[in-house]
Amino acid sequence: MNKTMVLAVLVCSMASASAQTVPGLSPAAQAAMQSVDGEHMRWHVRYLSHDLLEGRGTGQRGGDVAAEYIGTQFALAGLNPGGDNGSYLQKVPMVGIQLKGASSKFAFVPEHGSDAGKPWVLTFKDDYVASDQTKQTATDIDAQMVFVGYGIQAPEYQWDDYKGVDVKGKVLVMLVNEPPSDDVKFFKGKALTYYGRWMYKYEQGARMGAVAVVLIHKTEMASYPWEVVRNSWSGESSYLRDRQGNLQSAGWIQLEAARKLMGMAGQDLDGLMAAARSREFKPVPLGVRLQAHLESTVRPFDSNNVIGILPGSDAKLRDEAVLYTAHYDHFGIRAGDPGDNIYNGAEDNATGCGVVLELARAFAAAPERPRRSMIFASVTAEEQGLLGSEYLGKHPPVTAGNIALDLNYDDIPALGIPEEVEVSGSERTTFYPTVVATAKVFGLTIRPDARPEAGHYYRSDHFSLARVGIPSFSVNEGMKYRGHPVEWGMAEAKDYTEHRYHQPSDEYKAEWDFAGNALMGRFGFALGWQAANAPAVQGWQPGDEFEKARIK
Repeated sequence: MNKTMVLAVLVCSMASASAQTVPGLSPAAQAAMQSVDGEHMRWHVRYLSHDLLEGRGTGQRGGDVAAEYIGTQFALAGLNPGGDNGSYLQKVPMVGIQLKGASSKFAFVPEHGSDAGKPWVLTFKDDYVASDQTKQTATDIDAQMVFVGYGIQAPEYQWDDYKGVDVKGKVLVMLVNEPPSDDVKFFKGKALTYYGRWMYKYEQGARMGAVAVVLIHKTEMASYPWEVVRNSWSGESSYLRDRQGNLQSAGWIQLEAARKLMGMAGQDLDGLMAAARSREFKPVPLGVRLQAHLESTVRPFDSNNVIGILPGSDAKLRDEAVLYTAHYDHFGIRAGDPGDNIYNGAEDNATGCGVVLELARAFAAAPERPRRSMIFASVTAEEQGLLGSEYLGKHPPVTAGNIALDLNYDDIPALGIPEEVEVSGSERTTFYPTVVATAKVFGLTIRPDARPEAGHYYRSDHFSLARVGIPSFSVNEGMKYRGHPVEWGMAEAKDYTEHRYHQPSDEYKAEWDFAGNALMGRFGFALGWQAANAPAVQGWQPGDEFEKARIK
């Protein structure tokens, strides 16, 4: 590069820094923030989503290679190891369960009528998916099925789908999502709460003593098509080894399979779905039994979170920290599937890893450090139910009450420069005024969750940290991009969900534009630096559902 080119780069850099001068950041911090480079992110994304890593499956070779790569990058950046025994790896003991679809049977058997006793055998992947949470190699189920609406008990909303009915030993059939409403005081209106998530449905079914839970899939209610469910649940499911599940079958059925089930029961699915929207709804025995024989391959294994730490500069505050997270896992390789069977996970979530790795480099290269320590964690098994972040939340390198903030990056599209930022959940924290002010500096409009009905706050790793009280939220682009109307961004997001999300087609493209990813990284840098230098750690707004978990 000649002197003229160097001068041009410096001038551009100074202009950019002037446009994004963040109060509370020293000149050295400003320079470090401006050094965040989208092209650095590009090469992390390209490598992590390469076919050689075989989709970074949890407990698979490719996932272990990804963890080692990320740990090496933390070491090259100069971070201290934050894992076990002086390493960058935090061992996460797990068990994997793979349903043997060919030797398993899942059948609905009516108890009454002319077809009594005649089973309808469902087809694995096309009609149903299931996983045995009890971690047995073989399980047999023969139990009555009961439709329990949304399967929710929420006393704060005066809602109880069970109405005191004993469902012990039963198979519970449930709807995904939660009762629809425009009233923000009733299940937060259109914004999905944890009650609508499949994780809650299974947890509540187990608490009620059910032997199995069957979720009815409907694209509009789940916010993703059946292909996402099939791809996510037909491979190996992972569980934390020390957490014993109680459901012999946790699964889904496709919408048309649900219609046939209700027809066998003499019920109309649409009518039941309408009835389930009322507080007066009561469980409906279906007069149909689930007769299932599930055979599974069960294997204990260890996966790893990857943790690097940059110690803070203040002797009194360095035991407190700001945390950055991004999951590195995806769905691996499905050896038995025809055609392209590698789930590369380029956007989901090699992009988030690229941001966190570049932030780690930028913070470590800065000539000065923030007062609190900075923790960078790339976690495993997000796609298996936020398991790596759950383990991290229970075993943090710094006491959870001393973690000022978690900033999470998940699925950052490389579409160019955004003019909006989504930080859903930040409004629940005391840090929100800083988020608003910083977004203004960056010329970013804070966009409300584009799809509140999808419940994104409960679907990524920041949720695991929030559950242990850490103020947490994800940082992502909105829908308005420079040079495009907002409809363009919405169409791009819709196309991704329908054609690449949780599919082998989520692959790296050389034409991707990482300028927006870099902007999200700089924005997150500014937020993290300010949180690390603030007079006190952050908290939750009074009355928030996570406030009680915030223990110092």
